[in-house]
Parts: sequence; C-alpha cells; structure tokens
Amino acid sequence: MFTDTLQLQEKIGYRFRDPDLLLRAVTHSSYANETGAKNHHLLCNERLEFLGDAVLSVLTGEYLYNRFPNGTEGDLTRIRAAAVCEGALASYAEKIGLREYLRLGRGVLNSGGANNPALLADAFEALLAAIYLDAGADGLNRVREFLLPFIKWTVDTLPPGGGTDPKTALLRFLQMDGPQRLEYRVVSETGPDHDKHFEVELYLDSNRIGRGSGSSKRSAEQRAAADALKLFGVEC
Repeated sequence: MFTDTLQLQEKIGYRFRDPDLLLRAVTHSSYANETGAKNHHLLCNERLEFLGDAVLSVLTGEYLYNRFPNGTEGDLTRIRAAAVCEGALASYAEKIGLREYLRLGRGVLNSGGANNPALLADAFEALLAAIYLDAGADGLNRVREFLLPFIKWTVDTLPPGGGTDPKTALLRFLQMDGPQRLEYRVVSETGPDHDKHFEVELYLDSNRIGRGSGSSKRSAEQRAAADALKLFGVEC
C-alpha cells in the first residue's frame, strides 16, 4: 500500500523539510501498534488528526466568512458542515491519491480499511497538520494554498441553501473512484394523483445500492441516495 512519499509531495505541491511528519500523517494507529513500541501513539497520525481538524475549521471558516459577507451564522455553519464532513474529506483524500500512501496494520488492510471513508478523512486532516507544522511561521498560508481549492469545489457544487442533499453527497463520494454510472429506477407508483407514493431503487453499474420511498420521485430518490450512503459508511 505504501509507496514513495516524494510522489505524494508532488501531488500536494509541497516539499517537506521533515519527511517524517508526512510519514506520520499517513500512518494509521493499527500500523503503529504492530511495531510494539510503548509510545506507538506518537508514531501514528492521531495527534496530527486532532491538530488538522482545528486548522481545517479555522481556514474553512475564514474562507466562508470572506466569500459570503452577507451570510448568517446559520448559513455559514451549514455550508462549512457540508464542506468538511467525512464524505467530503474522503473525496479530497482520493483526489490526491492518499489511499495509496497509507500505512495500515495487516488486520485493517485485509478488511478493506483503505476504502474506509472515515480513515481517509482522518488521514487528510493529519496531512493538513503535517503541512502546517512543517512550514513553520508560514504554516497557515501553505495549508490554505493546498486546502482551499477543495473547499471551493465543494461549495460551488452545493445546492441552493447551502446544505448537502444525499444525491449530491453520493455523487461527490463516488467521484473518488472516477466516473460512475448511477441509475434511479421507479419500481412502484401507486395512489391517486393528489396522493402519489413512489418506490425508487438506485443502481450503480447494474448493482442495487439503495432503495427509498416518498410522495414524489425526488423525495424517493433522495431517500435511496441516503440509503446508499449508509451502505458505503459515509456520514455527510
């Protein structure tokens, strides 16, 4: 799974003065535990994830504050939640191929942990912290340069109102693995015109991944997308 971090540095556009920081950012606790070291918590990315979460919050808040000068606190909070939720962060991680650089314990690796959105999101936050620490006094600026294109991309794709509806969140998540073919199929339509009930099934490349019902096709599709997100373990 782990490959030369020089390639990763090229992808993120930042050259580390201390490569060990980057190495720690991509090291999961399961890998560190297998070393048998008493201080294994210092060898994995958990502490970096803690710091990265704070850096992410500050820079995203700053960006949204400046971009939406007339937005209310509630508006900004909803947009930020969509831009930094687990599914969004996992998609950012995939855009730079972070999965290929993760160091995982054998058990986690064999159980498909590299595809776990939560694990990818955590590693992305750890990467932000690693850049922040490595760049010293210029840390926030360097993280800002790297992070904001992702945040802007997400904000630009949000529906009116700033929230992330399940269909949008699912599309963003599936982009992690490249173009995917989604199909919403109405399998049942019952009731009179003034009181319709729709059943919709959602397929990904002919495989059913979700099902939902509602009083309109749109609401049934949204519920089917939400069902699919649960299947993939995405919280967004």
